[in-house]
Amino acid sequence: MKLLHNLTWLLAAGFLASNIAVAGKEKTPEFIEGTTRVSAEEVIELVEELPDLVILDARKASDYKKGYIEGAVSLPNTDTNRGTLKTHVKSKRTPIMFYCNGERCGRSVKAAKIALAAGYKRVYWFRGGMEEWEAKGLPLVHP
Repeated sequence: MKLLHNLTWLLAAGFLASNIAVAGKEKTPEFIEGTTRVSAEEVIELVEELPDLVILDARKASDYKKGYIEGAVSLPNTDTNRGTLKTHVKSKRTPIMFYCNGERCGRSVKAAKIALAAGYKRVYWFRGGMEEWEAKGLPLVHP
């Protein structure tokens, strides 16, 4: 009986540990209501079509220093708020695009939601982020 009890506890602990491990690797949502989701190719189109587009890199500053999309401004999601957005974006009608490390990075999700809550109207979200950008062999700026 004690062996069965111990096995039950071991199985429960293993199940809990595996769920915690999986939770840390969850993908971001497919869409964020109020944003327009774009691919790497669409980012290039946006840059060509919208000269006033502000590209905001929501990654940590240390990631930004390793390379970023040309024209992107570093604004980590942890620093994103009404004041910092106002510093980088002329008006709430100016198109802005957020990206981070990729589908398993939630930084751009959080930053985009902050922008929406602050009243920004033209919010684009590059869900694939750096992972997609690099996989497609697109250029990066290296400071």
